[in-house]
Amino acid sequence: RAGLYDAVLIKENHATIAGGVGEAVRRVRAHSPELALEVECRTLAEVDEALAAGALRILLDNMSVAQLRVAVTHVDGRAELEASGGVTLPTLREIASTGVQFVSVGALTHSAPALDLSLILEPIT
Repeated sequence: RAGLYDAVLIKENHATIAGGVGEAVRRVRAHSPELALEVECRTLAEVDEALAAGALRILLDNMSVAQLRVAVTHVDGRAELEASGGVTLPTLREIASTGVQFVSVGALTHSAPALDLSLILEPIT
């Protein structure tokens, strides 16, 4: 997604307030069926809820490599899968080998070193 206007990402708090992952997906689909939708799932039970509600992209949050492999087999191509949470550059290859289609690496942004940059303005003479 490019921003908050062109797709919906259902996170844990959204699902909790809606009454569960499945209900959150159903509400988004009813309100904005044209928008792309991705839903965060922390367990296989939540994955099942998301699939039953029609989710086509699922973010597998903080799952171990073994759990990711089980989820990939379980979903069996019914939705695109993204691994997220706890992904580091050293674990990236192993996580990618589980069969997920996408991997989010938070370390690229939250652990990147700061750039010491300044801008000095001078009058035009």
